[in-house]
Amino acid sequence: MSFWVAVLVALGVGLLGVLYLTGFFRRRRASEPPLDKGLVPWLGHALHFRNDNMDFLKTMQKKHGDIFTTLIAGHYFTFLMDPLSFSAVVRESRNKLDFISFAAELVLRVFRFEASHETHKIIDVSSTKHLKGEGLVVMTQAMMEALQTVLFRWQETSQKDPKSWKEDGLFHFCYNTVFKAGYLALYGTEPSEKQNEKLKQKDQQHTEEVFVEFRKYDKLFPRLSYALLTPLEWGQVKKIWNYFWQVLSVKNVYQKDNISRWISDQSQQLAESGISEDMRDRFMFLLLWAAQGNTGPASFWLLEFLMKHPKAMEEVKKEIEEVVKKSGQDVASRQKPLNVTKEMLSQTPILDSAVQETLRLVAVPMLIRLVLQDMDLKLHNGKSYQLRKGDKISLFPYLSAHMDPEIHQEPQAFKYDRFLSQNGNKKEFFKNGEKVNYFTMPWGAGTSMCPGRYFATNEIKLFTFLMLACFDLELINQQEEIPAINKTRYGFGVMHPVNDVQFRYRCRC
Repeated sequence: MSFWVAVLVALGVGLLGVLYLTGFFRRRRASEPPLDKGLVPWLGHALHFRNDNMDFLKTMQKKHGDIFTTLIAGHYFTFLMDPLSFSAVVRESRNKLDFISFAAELVLRVFRFEASHETHKIIDVSSTKHLKGEGLVVMTQAMMEALQTVLFRWQETSQKDPKSWKEDGLFHFCYNTVFKAGYLALYGTEPSEKQNEKLKQKDQQHTEEVFVEFRKYDKLFPRLSYALLTPLEWGQVKKIWNYFWQVLSVKNVYQKDNISRWISDQSQQLAESGISEDMRDRFMFLLLWAAQGNTGPASFWLLEFLMKHPKAMEEVKKEIEEVVKKSGQDVASRQKPLNVTKEMLSQTPILDSAVQETLRLVAVPMLIRLVLQDMDLKLHNGKSYQLRKGDKISLFPYLSAHMDPEIHQEPQAFKYDRFLSQNGNKKEFFKNGEKVNYFTMPWGAGTSMCPGRYFATNEIKLFTFLMLACFDLELINQQEEIPAINKTRYGFGVMHPVNDVQFRYRCRC
């Protein structure tokens, strides 16, 4: 009898332990945000959150207000929905709210790279050196030359008549073109001493193959990040990882010419800090995804919005034509393709506003910090809430700021001039009569601000500049609605459309 008592006691203790670990016994303390654990232990609201972040957060906000804590797959997330209070999170010290620890957990899951505060510092320092200031001039020129290769030289070799109309899916064309150019600008080309037409074709074929594999991974990324892949999908991800770890291995990359200093410097610093070569191979893939995962989709949305809004297209093209004329170049010259410099890109305020408006509409990041110690969070309205050590706090600016009709009138509409400065002063936005500092956050904020945002913006602008200056382009069906966004990608940067749209283009040069 005593044996069975012992077994029952052990089972009871085990069950209690499981219930404790799944948060079954957690209760809201006095001064904490409203707590909503859902009906299913451990899982909580994971399925609703995964399927549609936006709808989930709208539901919770309506039920609980501008701050609430929810259980999502064993983790407690506190969501802050008031944009006037964002600074309380963005400006909090790293010893209380830490982005790097959460990022390291995600990076390990999706790239199998063991990140740390040291590797984060290496990325930050290298990005400041090579993707800002003078370094940005060099990278912008490298991207310009790569775009010239993809848009002009490769087009000419693949078509009998370069000036004939060509049709393609707009999303595929933009993503494919910007990705290939970015890949060449970052990871280099075949060695120059061997350059001939056959090896140029090898570059073209190689970048297409890399793009195809990248898109396979890109489609699986949201489910991978939530650890919700099927066994078949896990097998696919492992094959893709091995492919990129081989193609982007340190040994292979260093055989190329014209590798960007942003890539080579980081690899060298990782080696000097004792990171293994295998781990540096994985890091190379992480950099590729970070650099090229959003710029192609953003370029698609920008061209789609411009083609659907003739007035916007007219104003942006007029501005581009004036900048080209001022530079003394001739768009129609076949021997000397248009060269757009960083200086030229600084003379396009209308294009800048159109880019910013596009990102407001389609950039949907989730900003997350790990709570390192029990702490009080004081909101803009004067109320204070206690956060628990080990929880995560999150901002979702797309819903809280980008789509707030009080901050942005008609938030669903594309207004190309929404961000144009007034009298040379930076445009300001307000809510409840008070200035909103974080009215858009496409690149994150604070410690999670994207270090490559200036280069990424220049990639989008370069591609758009060349397309509008050198090509005629139009939608096949001008009456077709702008496609909806894929809701499963909420929280992962720039959204993808649920379907592509057909367009046609021809080179004027």
